[in-house]
Amino acid sequence: MLIEQIYTGCLAQGAYYIESEGEAAIIDPLRETKPYLDRMQERGARIKYIFETHFHADFVSGHLDLAQKTGATIVYGPNAETAYEKYLAKDGEEFQLGKVTIRVLHTPGHTPESTTYLLLDKAGKPHAIFSGDTLFIGDVGRPDLAQKKGSLTKEDLAGWLYDSLRNKIMTLPDEVIVYPAHGAGSACGKNMSSETWSTLGEQKRTNYALRADMTKEEFIKEVTDGLQPPPQYFAKNAKLNKTGYESFDTVMERGAVALSPKEFEDAANATDAVILDVRDKNDFVKGFIPNSIFIGLDGTFAPWVGALIPDLQQAILIVAPEGQEEETVKRLSRVGYDNAIGYLEGSFAAWAADGREVDQVNSISVEEFAKRYNEQEDLKVLDVRKPGEWEGEHLENSDNFPLDFISSNMHRIQKDNSYTLHCRSGYRSTIAASILKSRGFENIVNVLGTFEEMASAGMPTTDYVCPSKKVSA
Repeated sequence: MLIEQIYTGCLAQGAYYIESEGEAAIIDPLRETKPYLDRMQERGARIKYIFETHFHADFVSGHLDLAQKTGATIVYGPNAETAYEKYLAKDGEEFQLGKVTIRVLHTPGHTPESTTYLLLDKAGKPHAIFSGDTLFIGDVGRPDLAQKKGSLTKEDLAGWLYDSLRNKIMTLPDEVIVYPAHGAGSACGKNMSSETWSTLGEQKRTNYALRADMTKEEFIKEVTDGLQPPPQYFAKNAKLNKTGYESFDTVMERGAVALSPKEFEDAANATDAVILDVRDKNDFVKGFIPNSIFIGLDGTFAPWVGALIPDLQQAILIVAPEGQEEETVKRLSRVGYDNAIGYLEGSFAAWAADGREVDQVNSISVEEFAKRYNEQEDLKVLDVRKPGEWEGEHLENSDNFPLDFISSNMHRIQKDNSYTLHCRSGYRSTIAASILKSRGFENIVNVLGTFEEMASAGMPTTDYVCPSKKVSA
């Protein structure tokens, strides 16, 4: 028996390859099929099943393309209605894979169709669970993504989740390995560990949601407390996973097209395409094509694209480091952005060498930021981190202006004012600066440095918002 976790850091997502006696199963595959096909071919195996734990909201699954290329059966648990052919498994139903068995445990709560797959070894002993978004390491799935106005509430789903955990999962042996669909960084939970697997016994000891003395009422309150609104693309990705989508190969063929500077400019002028610059933030701030939006590949790229570009059908033109153009198209497709229409051949250097117009972001070091902060009483500082980070600790005399909700907060700032932006590392503040520049905010200063460096430089911080010092934007 072979179990391989295929973890994708930028999505904090775990897919799984399971094999026994030449028969393989894939659990929660990403959009691109190559990693799974390569493993199958290298090992001389056949992919027999594709198990989906639920309708994913944070990425587009690769189940349809993988099934088309391998003939494997797509399996969902109860209550999963789709527009394409699949096998709808019953609670407790078992699937043979070589000498091992996979048992379906219907565990609704994160979503109504959420299912955990229990792997039994050749002796029939429980070995591992593939828990999807039902149980994470240190957390459980948020219960608000599948709620329906007027009928199913997040409290209803949280109650189901409580029952699923206690009746289906916590009754299993402590030595059972827990393999979740996500780790720290995913928006599908709120307190996930950076560990990508654990044992059930360890989770019973350390996971707040599995406390033995916890009542259902306490559970519902704790898992629904402090939930931030989900990223806008979640519902759209879930719909694609239910109804189907365009072939990944077609998406790659359309997007991975090299364009000269003139062709790139012509395409930008002829369409409403977003110019997406995915280079390193330090390169971007020194020079970029006017009106470009920066979201660097070296950060949590796909989730930020999903959070900040509202239309999945949006045409996208790419400025990427040379050699990473196809990687960019692939990562966009993982979250349903299938309309990339080409990339700038030779990257930004080719654009600049052609004598075309360029723009810059005024960026400063933490040292310079500290100097200005101490000397300028009217300095307007925007902290673009998440509200929870802000509440934990922030600079005095600063405003929280979360990148996640930048569009809905635009009314809070004025184009005539000058703003200094910072985050935890400079990645999110560079994204925010690029968006503000593209919307006509010219007096933007971006801090390239860490929040820890700011505190070390003696800049005053606080863990609460003091009304008397809260700056007006």
